[in-house]
Amino acid sequence: MIPELPVAMLACARIGAPHSVVFAGFSADALATRMNSADSEYLVTCDGYYRRGDPLNHKDKADEGLGDVDHGVETVVVDRLDDELDHDLDDGQHDYDDLIDDHAGAEVDPVTRDAEDMLFLMYTSGTTGKPKGVKHTTGGYLSYVSWTSHAVLDIEPEDTYWCSADIGWITGHSYIVYGPLALGTSTVMYEGTPDYPEKDRLWEIVDDYDVTQLYTAPTAIRAFMKWGEEYPERHDLSSLRLLGTVGEPINPRAWKWYYKHIGDESCPVVDTWWQTETGGMMITTLPGVGEMKPGSAGPPLPGISANVVDMNGDDVQPGEAGYLTVDQPWPGMLRTLYRNDDRFISEYWQEYSDSDADEWVYFPEDGAKIDDDGYITVLGRVDDVINVSGHRLGTMELESAIVGVEGVAEAAVVGGDHEIKGEAVYAYVITEDGYEGDDDLRARIVEGVEDAIGPIARPEAVIFSPELPKTRSGKIMRRLLEDIANGDELGNTSTLRNPEVVRDIEKKVGGD
Repeated sequence: MIPELPVAMLACARIGAPHSVVFAGFSADALATRMNSADSEYLVTCDGYYRRGDPLNHKDKADEGLGDVDHGVETVVVDRLDDELDHDLDDGQHDYDDLIDDHAGAEVDPVTRDAEDMLFLMYTSGTTGKPKGVKHTTGGYLSYVSWTSHAVLDIEPEDTYWCSADIGWITGHSYIVYGPLALGTSTVMYEGTPDYPEKDRLWEIVDDYDVTQLYTAPTAIRAFMKWGEEYPERHDLSSLRLLGTVGEPINPRAWKWYYKHIGDESCPVVDTWWQTETGGMMITTLPGVGEMKPGSAGPPLPGISANVVDMNGDDVQPGEAGYLTVDQPWPGMLRTLYRNDDRFISEYWQEYSDSDADEWVYFPEDGAKIDDDGYITVLGRVDDVINVSGHRLGTMELESAIVGVEGVAEAAVVGGDHEIKGEAVYAYVITEDGYEGDDDLRARIVEGVEDAIGPIARPEAVIFSPELPKTRSGKIMRRLLEDIANGDELGNTSTLRNPEVVRDIEKKVGGD
C-alpha cells in the first residue's frame, strides 16, 4: 500500500496493458498461480513494507513465487525500506527509481481502447479452491465506479476521501483508485494497521487531514467498538460528512455505534452490498435521499434490478428469507472469467424455466430478505444458512442478535451436525474489554437469541475465545469453525493471519 501501486495501475491503463494486483499478504505460491493463469510478463513489486512498525522482507517472497512461474518475467522493484533492508537485483530485475531517472521527462501518449477491452483481472476465491480471474473492462467499469463514487459516497473534487481497504481487493480498485480519481478528488492511502502505534491511529489521520468521507468494513468497526469510544473522542472528527461500510453485512448495534461515535449522529451511513464480480455498489441507500435502516443495506441503486426469490425464482413475501438475484445487466458487471467461459456460466448464472419463458439471472450466492419498502437485508452467503429442524436461520441474523448483547464484541455462528435437529447453532464469541466469558454472559446470549429470533435458534453451544480465525484480509473462516463444531479434521490453516487460535478453540470445544 504505497503510492507506486496506484501509479503502476494507472500507467498500465494508460498504455492499454491489463493489470492484476495480488494482495501482499498472499503466499509465494498464490502469486505464481495468478501470474501463470494471467500469463503476466511483468511484475512490479517492492523490497518490503512496514507492518506495526516492523520492516518486512517482501522481495524474498516475490522471488520465491517467480521461481514457479512458467514463463519469462521482467521485474521492477520499488525500494521502500531504504537502508533497513539490503536487497540484490537478479537478471531481469530493475530498480524502480533507476528507471524513473533513465526516462525523466518522457511522455507516453495514452493508447485508445475499446469500451469492452480488458482493464484488469481480479482473482477471487472459488468453490473449487482454484482462484477465478474476474475480467473487468474499460468503459463499463470506469463509468460505473465513477458514478457510484459520486452518487453513493458523495465525492466532490475538493474532498479528502478515505477508503481504508487494501488495493489488493476490489474495494481498493474501485473506491481508492479508479472511482475517486476519475472524479478528481484527493484519495487517502494508509500503510499499516489501525491500532499502531495507538488504537486511535485512524482517528488521528481523519483529524490531521480533515477527511470528509470514511468508507471501511464492519470488521474494523467491531474492533473500534471493542477498543472503546475513548479513542475517537480524542480527536476532532467534525470534518466527516459521510460514513460507509463495505465487505459484509453490518449488524444494527455496530451500525449505531459507528453512526454515534464516529459520525456524531450527523453523517449519513451508506451500507453497501456489492462484490468483486459486480465491479461496484449494487444495493445501498443514497445519502440524503433514502431513509437509513440499521442492518439493512437498502434498495437497489437506480438502474439495478435486484430481487429476492425462492428456489423456483418467484418473489418472496416481505420478511421471508430467499435468494438475492439480479435479472438485468449493469455497466460494472464482470464480462467473464479469464479463459473460462464455462465456469463463468456455471458459477454465476441461474436459469429459471417455466411454461412461458426461460430466464437467466445473476446469482451471487447470498441469502436476503426484503421489506415492504423494498429495502434488502443481506443475510450472508447461502452456505452461511443454518437449517435447524427445517428452519432456515441466517448466520447474519444470529450474529446480530448475539452482538446485541451487552459485553459481546464480535461473534461468528456456524452449523454443527445434530442427531435430532439436523443442524444445531454453534456460537463463537469475543467479549468486550472488562467482560468475562462466564455462565452469566452465556445465559444472556442464549436469552438474546431466543428473544430476537425464537427458541428454535437457541445456540447448542457458546464458546468464548479471545480471537476468531481470520484470513489476512480480515474475513472470519467459518469453515474451520464448522469443522471444529463437527469434530472434523481441520484443513490447511497456514493462510490465516492467526492460525494458532484454531487449536485453542478446538481444545475449548473438546473440553465442553
